[in-house]
Formats: sequence, C-alpha cells, structure tokens
Amino acid sequence: MRNVAADLRCPGGPPAVTPGRESPVTSNDFTTIDVFCALDVGKSTHHGTALLRDGRTVFDKPLPNGEPQLRELFTRLGRKGKVLVVVDQPASIGTLAVTVALASGCDVAYLPGLSMRRLADLHPGTGETDTRDTYVIADAARTLPHLPHSIEADESVRAELTMVLGHDDDLAQDATRTSNRLRGLLTSIHPALERVLG
Repeated sequence: MRNVAADLRCPGGPPAVTPGRESPVTSNDFTTIDVFCALDVGKSTHHGTALLRDGRTVFDKPLPNGEPQLRELFTRLGRKGKVLVVVDQPASIGTLAVTVALASGCDVAYLPGLSMRRLADLHPGTGETDTRDTYVIADAARTLPHLPHSIEADESVRAELTMVLGHDDDLAQDATRTSNRLRGLLTSIHPALERVLG
C-alpha cells in the first residue's frame, strides 16, 4: 500500500493547491459547514469535540484510534449536516483519522501548532487538557476560518482509500463469520467450555 500520509497535500505545512482547482476548505467554503469536529490525536486514543455552527457541543469524549469508531463518529455527525474534521497532526498518528474522515466524505483540515498555542492562551483555564485543546481547535475552525489548512487527497488516493477500507470491512466480516462457526462447533462438542470462553 502506498504511504497515504505522503500523498496528502499538506503533511507539514500550508497545502499546495493545484492550479485551477480550489482546496475543498477555504474561508468562503466555511459557510457550508454545519459541524466542526476537532480531534486531538493520540497513538491509541483520540479526544474529539464537535460543535454546531451556533456553538453548541454535540460530542466531547475520548474515542479509540480505530477505523470502526472513527467511521461511526463521522457518520453520526454527518446526519447533522456537512462535517469539517480538524486535527492537530495530519500525519503519523493522525493519518488514520484523516484517512477515514476523507473516505467518509468529510472535509478535513489541520490547525498548525503555533496557531493552536496562541489560541489556547486566549481561552480560560490552565494546563494542556485534551478537552480544552479540542474545544479550542473546533471553536477556531468555527469562528476563524482562515486559520486551518485544508487537507485533500487526489482522486487516485481517494480510490485507493475506498478500496483499502472496503477490504478492511471484508476482513472484519470474515473474522466474525469464522468466530461464529468456531463457537457453534465448540457448543456442539463442549457447551460448558464455550460458556466459559464467552
């Protein structure tokens, strides 16, 4: 599989925009966003905060760094309208979140660390808590649309992501079917052991 992070248009700085083709998230496009979802990404767990355009919080909790959980969150938020996902790190530990968000049809952007630190100084509270950081990121995307930098995969990468994520779904379904067959076989041979294994 190709390195997805390397194919994203802005892994370490402001995004490059193909001539004649606008980036999907610009200051003008923010009028079409209904939900601003910020992720403070981590190796095993992210913290997410999602705000509606009027500032109401509709999500604020940790979630595992796993495709099913991310996909479920983006799908749920998508029922409220067009979603912008903003991360604090677009590559490395943030790659899966970016990949799933793009594949789920969300617009995706990242907030540079310097902007994040300056904004955090303007918000009440002390310490670097995940809840505070994600609120700062989401609120910045909602009220200061010029700060986040868009992340966009080209069409070939989108097609590859769709194929890979679809393959993951097939593998998960195969694993479930295999587990069910083994449990059925174990029940017929040794019901008590199957109950112990759960």
